[in-house]
Amino acid sequence: MTEKGTGDFNFETFLRKTFKEPLNWLASQLLKIGITPNHITLIGVIGNLAASTLIAFGHLRWGGLVAGLMAPLDAVDGAVARLRGKPSRFGAFFDSVIDRYDELILLAGLLIYFYVRADTIGFLLTYLSAMGSVLVSYTRARAEGLGLDAKTGIMTRIERSIVMIIGLLIARPIYSVGIIAVFANITAIQRICRVWQQTKAE
Repeated sequence: MTEKGTGDFNFETFLRKTFKEPLNWLASQLLKIGITPNHITLIGVIGNLAASTLIAFGHLRWGGLVAGLMAPLDAVDGAVARLRGKPSRFGAFFDSVIDRYDELILLAGLLIYFYVRADTIGFLLTYLSAMGSVLVSYTRARAEGLGLDAKTGIMTRIERSIVMIIGLLIARPIYSVGIIAVFANITAIQRICRVWQQTKAE
């Protein structure tokens, strides 16, 4: 389950509507052979571990390609869950937690990549990207735990994933981590402000 922003236009919703039919077809085929949403989630983890390893060893484009192949699985597991008609609270929880692992696994590969090359700026930007990514998710989860809404921000998970993959495919990951470092942390701040607006009357 990826994060969703609010507003008139939602990029994730747009993608899901655009690719709804092929996703449903693929999901139905996977169900026929006994693949469950949790299986797909685990395949994604394994794929991202492979991508991270490639990145750490400097094979950026290959890492980006593998990460790009893994990225749509988040939509596929959701489609499989819907077609099964058996919503699972653990499945939703597990998917959200693994999404965080997937993102941090890729960033760990980049940390190693920049560290080996003694690229201090790249290393710091990657750390700031990881910090921002975690805080974007945490601020929403904590707000919802308090019964508040924090579905806002300019860089949710799907945008971060696209930016990361593009940077890897063009072998310029520093651009990706630079963009994510700035805009993910701005998104976290936007969510903090949204929660403050909802609670300031208290």
